[in-house]
Amino acid sequence: MLPLERLKVLDVSQIMAGPYCTMVLADMGAEVIKVEKLNGGDDSRQMGPYVNDESTCFSQINRNKKSISLNLKDERAREIFYRLARDADVIVENYRTGVTRSLAIDYDTIKAINPGIIYCSISGYGQTGPYSHRGGFDLVAQGMTGLMSMTGEPGRRPLKTGIAVYDIGAGITAVYSILAAYIHRINTGEGQHIDIAITECGLPWFTWEAAAYFAEGRVPEPTGWRHRVSAPYQAIKASDGYIMLGCANQRTWERFCRDVLGREDLMAEPRFLTNHDRGQHVEELEAVLEEIMVEREMHHWLDLCDKAGVPAGPINDFAQAMQDEHYQARGMVQEMEHPVIGKMKTIGFPSKFSRTPSQIRSPAPLFGQHTDEVLAELGLSAEQLEALRKEGCIK
Repeated sequence: MLPLERLKVLDVSQIMAGPYCTMVLADMGAEVIKVEKLNGGDDSRQMGPYVNDESTCFSQINRNKKSISLNLKDERAREIFYRLARDADVIVENYRTGVTRSLAIDYDTIKAINPGIIYCSISGYGQTGPYSHRGGFDLVAQGMTGLMSMTGEPGRRPLKTGIAVYDIGAGITAVYSILAAYIHRINTGEGQHIDIAITECGLPWFTWEAAAYFAEGRVPEPTGWRHRVSAPYQAIKASDGYIMLGCANQRTWERFCRDVLGREDLMAEPRFLTNHDRGQHVEELEAVLEEIMVEREMHHWLDLCDKAGVPAGPINDFAQAMQDEHYQARGMVQEMEHPVIGKMKTIGFPSKFSRTPSQIRSPAPLFGQHTDEVLAELGLSAEQLEALRKEGCIK
């Protein structure tokens, strides 16, 4: 039995933040019914690359779900949605604020049907506040929250991160919020509305930056390949590439000097005595270390660091990461059979449960694949389904 096997979720979200949230819930056993619009479904279905005309983007983030298609602008389709909502535990939506109200599928409407519903809204700026009417996207959030002002090299153009951290971050925030609300409902019987803003979910991650700003008014600047407060905690050049070195405390620094570099004299160097000293002289420190380390290959230094207990690792590209023996051994690359794409690989599960491990039970659904199955369970006959389909109510 999977941990969320009795949880029923209606997923009225698309693209990334909401679908990532519901995929994680589905991986842990929840029954997720993805409700897609008639005209093409989830917009990520129109995002390449494609295999046999099927979007691999969509397929990476929608496994373990069922797909139905409803025209929620049609009153009959909304009645079907309401019937599904009566038995649901959770609804996840990521429309622009106000759209669910115009469609009459907002929290207040659903709460009247199902008082115990846990209704999670993911939007750019949240359901309240002066910006609530705006649409929000990951890169806008990266700019607005200050993240892009800290990313990249000093004096250069602001840079985004390599992945959609705020979209995925909003999905993760939604997951733990839904589970907390579910525990609350188990204890009290009360449902509730959860309001997640993409432009807020990453702010609590700025721990060191908040410490400096709130204590001293110091505004964080880009640090490039270096950590903000620890040194040497950064990329260092070897003869054949860069490694990431993590001397995040004094003990590790001393091990590095003694057991990796064979340079105990660096431990007594006044500029490098403490972490604070090394941070104040990080460019000089980097020059000293690279003068030594550029003489040997990456694997030489990584082997020595491993033996000395000094955290270090290669700076891989994505292909190298996916082929890394450790990730392979830990099941972080999974394979599934898709009815159109065929055999396809996907990212595995970061949480390793000893009793209830997550499973890929089904690939991402085809558009509207389960409409007849799900609606038949509500008692609609084949004739009714055919009539609704002809009239543009369902697909």
